[in-house]
Amino acid sequence: MSGVGRTTAIALLGVRARCIEVEAHLTSQLPGFSIIGLPDTSLGEARERVRAAAANAGSPLPARRITVNLTPAAIPKRGSGFDLAIAMAVLAAAEVAPDVSERTAYVGELGLDGRVRPVHGVIPMLLAAREAGIERVVLPVGNLAEARVVSGVQVVGVDSLRAAAIAGGALLPPVEVDPVLAPELPAAPAPAAELADVVGNPIGVRAVIAAAAGGHHALLLGPPGAGKTMLAERLHGILPDLDDEAALELATVRSVAGAGAASWTTRPPWEAPHHSASAVSLIGGGSGTVRPGAVSRATRGVLFLDEAPEFPRAVLDALRQPLESGTVTVHRAAGAAEFPARCQLLLAANPCPCGNAGQGTQPCECPPSTVRRYLARMSGPLLDRLDIRVRVPRVTTASIRAADGGTPTSAEARTLVVGARDRARARLDGTGWTSNAQVSGAWLRGAGRSEPGSTATLDRALDLGTLTMRGWDRTMRLAWTLADLEGAERPATHHVHEALALRGAL
Repeated sequence: MSGVGRTTAIALLGVRARCIEVEAHLTSQLPGFSIIGLPDTSLGEARERVRAAAANAGSPLPARRITVNLTPAAIPKRGSGFDLAIAMAVLAAAEVAPDVSERTAYVGELGLDGRVRPVHGVIPMLLAAREAGIERVVLPVGNLAEARVVSGVQVVGVDSLRAAAIAGGALLPPVEVDPVLAPELPAAPAPAAELADVVGNPIGVRAVIAAAAGGHHALLLGPPGAGKTMLAERLHGILPDLDDEAALELATVRSVAGAGAASWTTRPPWEAPHHSASAVSLIGGGSGTVRPGAVSRATRGVLFLDEAPEFPRAVLDALRQPLESGTVTVHRAAGAAEFPARCQLLLAANPCPCGNAGQGTQPCECPPSTVRRYLARMSGPLLDRLDIRVRVPRVTTASIRAADGGTPTSAEARTLVVGARDRARARLDGTGWTSNAQVSGAWLRGAGRSEPGSTATLDRALDLGTLTMRGWDRTMRLAWTLADLEGAERPATHHVHEALALRGAL
């Protein structure tokens, strides 16, 4: 005598997911429990969790040979989120829950007492279920707030295996969630840092506003106490809110990272790892389940690396490819996982180990070779990917008096940034780009040409070899942003010259 039960689980692959068919087969051979279909160690341990949870839920597994197959078998399956689906398939095969449907997906980790515990990555799982035509997803009650982000699929929350299996699979009082793109979820509040607090540093303020307006990567170079970190922390506050598409992309990353109910936010993220961070923590990875790194958690927001030369050079150079492509693909022996990495990179650095190189007021104690080695930790190819590279001078009483309250407030700067981004978005409509930092060199030399004669200085630098072709493109992208901030139709000569000045630190 044998029985077969089928249901659906969802496998997480980076920020993507795939529906997996779970088949349970019961035979009258010697009792045993095996799981096949490329499970990892934690998934293989589901045997004991399912057996104990079923017993404590009042439906002990039959003393028969149980084989659970996860198909497609070629896809790696990781983690404990398959527990609930395996249990339901086995109970269906044992005719304890005969009405279990393949049109319902089950997600959740089982406790030994039968409780259903929350898992990571519910948002991409629900998106995959919707694409596959799954009608209903049963998941832990603890994941319900996070599940509100995804529309188009019915979500039911359960707190125990008994709630999912009682009455032949008819779920106990379901906690259903309206499939609405969750405006009611709490958004992360904007930081309290106020741009107007920055005094005597007009160059730094201009650089931060331009970076926010065009989505440009930037480097702030200056002595200790010049206000580099202060400026960087105010960049986040003047960025515009995320639209639904960007917020959903960020939510999938935060969901996989384990943010739970806090996955949804309309504010751009802010990540500031310490300089002791490894390449894996920055890029992503892990020996078991592949997790997103800081560059992915900062997608649609800001990745700030303070004291950038203190990071190992290999760690900094690992950012070069993500800055160009906007994605990170983490390869492991069992497969690869892809994460978005569309963030703004913001670096802050001292000019030398003592911090006084280039300052007329205090002598630098570092030998020239030490200064060169210190700054060389930021490689030329990495620096060439930064649209803005400015020196932030030390603030003096004279510069404070000269400023005389001229720094815009965060609200005023944000209005400028939103206006510039709206102009860029309207101009780039239909191209697939949304900001000046994304446009290609072909567009800059074609439909995006500046005013005649405005690029003469850039062309001369390119011919002399003091500027690379990538540097030419990035200067013109920044010139377009400066023109948008001014409301100009096209970049003029003074926009190009200012863009060159904002790239002149290194």
